[in-house]
Amino acid sequence: MAAPMFRCFSRGRWFGSPGTSGVLFLGLREAHSGAQGLLAVQKARGLFKEFFPERGTKIELPELFDRGTGNFPQTIYCGFDPTADSLHVGHLLALLGLFHFQRAGHNVIALVGGATARLGDPSGRTKEREALGAERVRSNARALRQGLEAMGANHQQLFADGRPWGSFTVLDNSAWYQKQHLVDFLSAVGGHFRMGTLLSRLSVQTRLKSPEGMSLAEFFYQVLQAYDFYYLFQHYGCRVQLGGSDQLGNIMSGYEFIHKLTGEDVFGITVPLITSTTGAKLGKSAGNAVWLNRDKTSPFELYQFFVRQQDDLVERYLKLFTFLPLPEIDHIMQLHEKEPEKRGPQKRLAAEVTKLVHGQEGLASAKRCTQALYHSSIDALEVMSDQELKELFKEASFSELVLDPGTSVLDTCRKANAIPDGPRGYRMITEGGVSINHRQVTNPESVLVVGQHILKNGLSLLKIGKRNFYIIKWLQL
Repeated sequence: MAAPMFRCFSRGRWFGSPGTSGVLFLGLREAHSGAQGLLAVQKARGLFKEFFPERGTKIELPELFDRGTGNFPQTIYCGFDPTADSLHVGHLLALLGLFHFQRAGHNVIALVGGATARLGDPSGRTKEREALGAERVRSNARALRQGLEAMGANHQQLFADGRPWGSFTVLDNSAWYQKQHLVDFLSAVGGHFRMGTLLSRLSVQTRLKSPEGMSLAEFFYQVLQAYDFYYLFQHYGCRVQLGGSDQLGNIMSGYEFIHKLTGEDVFGITVPLITSTTGAKLGKSAGNAVWLNRDKTSPFELYQFFVRQQDDLVERYLKLFTFLPLPEIDHIMQLHEKEPEKRGPQKRLAAEVTKLVHGQEGLASAKRCTQALYHSSIDALEVMSDQELKELFKEASFSELVLDPGTSVLDTCRKANAIPDGPRGYRMITEGGVSINHRQVTNPESVLVVGQHILKNGLSLLKIGKRNFYIIKWLQL
């Protein structure tokens, strides 16, 4: 590996004198950001939590985003490690942060950690991640890139506000690490990191004190993340890293590395971590992930996750997970006070998020499934695809049957293996325990009627008891 490049990006006017760095948890100086400045607005929404460093740099963080200083536009990045083949709801706030910057005219980069995922980020973890093979990581990385690009396209197409936006780029850090040789990399980069500083990080201290300890691979993770920041600074002029609040230590490492090599200042912004009602971080490791990939969590399930949010959380979530202006959110909440039973804020929240993740058709699918399941809508059932029915009734048995002349309700139930043979199965029908397409059937000998028992899309939804569903696709109608 060649020695690191020393290319500096000097934008705008410089002021102040170097000093010690810190973390700004509350205010942004109004002299620089203004009451409606980008950072101040997102701070008011609760999306931006911490800013690093606070001051003592040649240019202040709010100054970068001030159109009047000549620093416009900026480049901001956030990393996503492909430890699974899908992002989840816990990643959404970082993505929303990138999108807010893009909407303000800045260029944003979503960085897939195709290399760093092989090590595993120890931040916020009590034990080491399960090691992933190279091919598994590559497969996951491809899936994450596709998901990020799809959401970027949905954002561009469905949430345009008439303003000129910055670019949205998806990169993979394996593109630069696969060219590196270990000894060359350590020789060129390792000498710029101090062991005392790396060991002092909270994530490292926590793991070192745990019974399991910490592996060298995990310990080295923050060095690679710092180098990612440096690489993007050199090649894309990226001055700001965005990440979850558990990433602050890694962001600090990147700041210190870049500042040592170039004398330039870069910055970090964190977003809050979203937790479950029990306080657990939402994610794969905690076992409570709500995935953004349709194959893992359907649009209906994503929609229902947000529809079910409690009243005391929904206003905060509208500010965090949507692009709705604050005055509009206030109006939505005022209407909710008058008619809380309608759950208007929850439905609007669910619609906005589902549309961003799955597009307009995904939102329409979620609403069809909601009508079919919770409102027993025959019209919704008739226009549902095979995929939607399988997503909605995940535990349902799926059968393909030929409709013979004179096929009865009893024949159908038995061919679908939905009822036992003999008198017991017969009684289940006569006693009202069977419905077809949300309509109770009590005559086992009734012949199936197209348009009633068989929907226009050639499907029948058979329900036995309260919870057992069977989906039948009729052939040769």
